[in-house]
Amino acid sequence: MKKLFYILIWPLIISCSTIKFVGSPITVPLVKNNKKAPLVEEDKRFWHLMDLSRDSIAGMSVDRAHNELIKGKEGKAVIVAVIDSGVDIYHPGLEEVVWVNNDEIPNNLVDDDKNGYVDDIHGWNFLGASELENMESVRLQRKEAVGSEAFDKFEKSRLKNIEDKKKELANIKVLVQRSFESDSVIKVALGKEDYSLEEAEAFSPKTFAFMEALIFRRFLNEKQLTRSKLEVYQKGAQSSINAHYNINFNGRAVVGDDPENINDKNYGNGNVVGPKKEGASHGTHVSGIIAANRSDDKGSKGVFDCAKIMVLRAVPDGDEYDKDIALAIRYAVENGAKVINTSFGKGYSPHKEWVWGALKYAQENDVLIVNAAGNSGANIDPGKKKTYVTDEVEGKEIVSNFITIGAVGSSYDKTQVASFSNFGSFNVDVFAPGEEIFSTVPHGKYEYYSGTSMAAPNAAGVAAVVRSFFPKLKAYQVKKILMNSGLPLYPSIERPDNGELVSPKALSRSGKMVNLYNALIYASSKSYKK
Repeated sequence: MKKLFYILIWPLIISCSTIKFVGSPITVPLVKNNKKAPLVEEDKRFWHLMDLSRDSIAGMSVDRAHNELIKGKEGKAVIVAVIDSGVDIYHPGLEEVVWVNNDEIPNNLVDDDKNGYVDDIHGWNFLGASELENMESVRLQRKEAVGSEAFDKFEKSRLKNIEDKKKELANIKVLVQRSFESDSVIKVALGKEDYSLEEAEAFSPKTFAFMEALIFRRFLNEKQLTRSKLEVYQKGAQSSINAHYNINFNGRAVVGDDPENINDKNYGNGNVVGPKKEGASHGTHVSGIIAANRSDDKGSKGVFDCAKIMVLRAVPDGDEYDKDIALAIRYAVENGAKVINTSFGKGYSPHKEWVWGALKYAQENDVLIVNAAGNSGANIDPGKKKTYVTDEVEGKEIVSNFITIGAVGSSYDKTQVASFSNFGSFNVDVFAPGEEIFSTVPHGKYEYYSGTSMAAPNAAGVAAVVRSFFPKLKAYQVKKILMNSGLPLYPSIERPDNGELVSPKALSRSGKMVNLYNALIYASSKSYKK
């Protein structure tokens, strides 16, 4: 009865828009709808786009919204700025959705549009030729006197992190080696180079060595671990040892600026991919979630392929600099972005006032910032674990245009919130799909990644759709729509840090997950006031 009441009441509320999306939003938990059978390959690739009532999978109802609401309607162009590691703008799934600065003439070494950036055709690379970087704690440690209390505290943490990464690296190397060995055993037995897990399962008779290899392949398949992904993890662990926690490493030297001076702006270049395409993997994945070609059934599908991705390379392999983030936000605002995705974070922010100034500048210019909550499985409410970027200062929000996103998985049950996701009834606003999300990666490939880094662009894609069809709505109103219209989380959820069953409202302000179908109906039927 409660569900029917909400379905009836929404269309009766006065609207400030001429566009009307009419449908039956999900406003109460559908606890019996969760799919019981294992997800097939199609479900795994597109689960975040699916609908709980139609597909029995608690996604964001993106496909349903496109098929039942958006089809035949045309919205306004929306630029989404992706502040990240760089983007492979030549990926087949993305090349049609990359923003183009039409006021700039390519490769003429002239700042044609007088915006302070030369040849910024698709955005700007604030990192120049830099790839690897220290963690912020290591940069702060270098500023302390050797032997001081502050230095020794940082040093203890740094050495522990190096030791942990060495253990992680050793474990990954074992997995990589076993991957090679199990693959070789199965190939010899089947007499072929390319095979599927189903073919291996059907093979008979199975020797002991074959069974061991098959069990390991099942493990990799269950964990969505490919050899290429393991090799990426191996490289990442090695980078942590060589660069992230190496106090003698200075990745910023090649950039040529003073990172302690916000007014030193003459640095970087227009190469938004970065020095190597492989280094743009994270940003490419994020961009694909937002806007990859939706008619590509063989690859991945974005939430909204009518968005234009503005690429701002400001997140290295290591911790980002506050200066780069502040300037990237300002660039996005000044060059027409209406949504900014920030899928990164760190525990220290020595120049947070620069970033807060940029957040306020975005608010003044009606730009929505969609921010990843972080992947520590921790409570990030005031007085708890601190993570930056944040709009919270001493227990208060300093801007209204900043929305923080936690991550959920595909199961609509007590485990819905991802075990790695940060949470908080004050500092996390709403959740979005972020576990095993299939999207674009460099060189025309696709991969499954997990993290609140994936949840934020899912929410940013929904925000872009809302801003496209309702351009008169303000950024703070779009934030409210994403929170208020969301799909209710499962009624009783495990806390990521201790497994305790709690109310969804204990994990975020809304207790909901972003839902495009609901958001469009809500936006077309509600009058938003301060």
